[in-house]
Amino acid sequence: MGTAEILQSLPHLTLTDQLKIAETALQLIQQDHHFLTRNQRRQQMEIAAIAAIEDYSTDRELTAFTALDGR
Repeated sequence: MGTAEILQSLPHLTLTDQLKIAETALQLIQQDHHFLTRNQRRQQMEIAAIAAIEDYSTDRELTAFTALDGR
């Protein structure tokens, strides 16, 4: 399966599966982190932030301190 086919199939997957794919891709990229350009490292950080949104939105251990924000 090529890149085009993978990208076309992503919208048809569940959010959980999409995040799993993103996390796996990030792990592979991190193995070769020292070869990345500055722009590629920025993209990696963006993907990592997006992948963490679900955890930071729903994990009680990560959201416990939001009570201090007055929300």
